[in-house]
Amino acid sequence: MSKPKWHAYSDLAWTESIVTSPDESAEETELFVKVIKENSNIEVRTLLHLGCGAGANDYTFKMHFSVTGVDISDGMLEIAEKRKPEVTYVYGDMREIDLNECFDAVAIPDSIGYMTTIEDLRAAINTACKHLRPGGVLLIVAHTSEGFRENNFAYTGSKEDIDVTIFENNYVSKSDRTIYEATFVYLIRQKGKLVIYTDCHTLGVFTRATWIALLTDAGLEIKQIKMDHSFDRFILGEGQYPLLVFICIKPL
Repeated sequence: MSKPKWHAYSDLAWTESIVTSPDESAEETELFVKVIKENSNIEVRTLLHLGCGAGANDYTFKMHFSVTGVDISDGMLEIAEKRKPEVTYVYGDMREIDLNECFDAVAIPDSIGYMTTIEDLRAAINTACKHLRPGGVLLIVAHTSEGFRENNFAYTGSKEDIDVTIFENNYVSKSDRTIYEATFVYLIRQKGKLVIYTDCHTLGVFTRATWIALLTDAGLEIKQIKMDHSFDRFILGEGQYPLLVFICIKPL
C-alpha cells in the first residue's frame, strides 16, 4: 500500500504533540485496559496497537502491557519512538502486515475509520485476528452510520514560540453514506508569523449491522459499549460524537 499523502501524518505530524498530550487520553485508555482485562480468557501480557499514530494511547497501554505499535505514517512513528522508546514500533499497513507472532490483545482505538471500503475493513479485522491469541480480546473503537453526525472541532496548543490552532469539519457524502470527509485547517504561527495549511481526509463509516457481520464472520464473540462524550471538549456548538467500542473475544 502507498504511504499516506496527508499533511497531518507527514510534514505536520509534529503538531500532534502540541495540540494534544498523552494525559488527555489517559482516562479513556484506562477504560480500554479495564475492558480488555475483564473480557479476556487469558492473562494479558502483550498488546498489539494497530494504527498507533504518535502513540498517545501507548503512554497508558505500556503501563499494563508489553506493547507493539504499527502505523503507516513514518512521521507519527518517529514521534512515538521518541516519546516511548520502551514500546516496539513497526511501519506497516493494518490491512496486510504480518508480524509472524501473536499477542494476548489487539487494539484499534483511533484509526479504523481510514478503512473506507468493506474490503479494507474486512482485511484489517482479519489482520487483527491473525495476530490475536485464542482467548484474547480485539478492541475496536468505531463510528456507526446510525450515530454519526457532521461536526466541527477546534484543537489548540502552544510550545515556546509556536502557536497551533486546528479546525476540523466533518462532512458526510450525499452520494455515498459509507464515507465522510474530515477537512482540517491548520493555523500555525511561528514567532508571530502565520502559515495556513489545509488537509482533507476521506474516512469510512458503516452500519452497526455491517460491523457485526464482519466480526462474526471472523469467528469472534462480540460485546459492545457506548462512548458518548470523549470529544466533547473539542466540539464547536451543539454537536455529538458517539462512538461504539467493540469488544471481540477469540474463542479458545
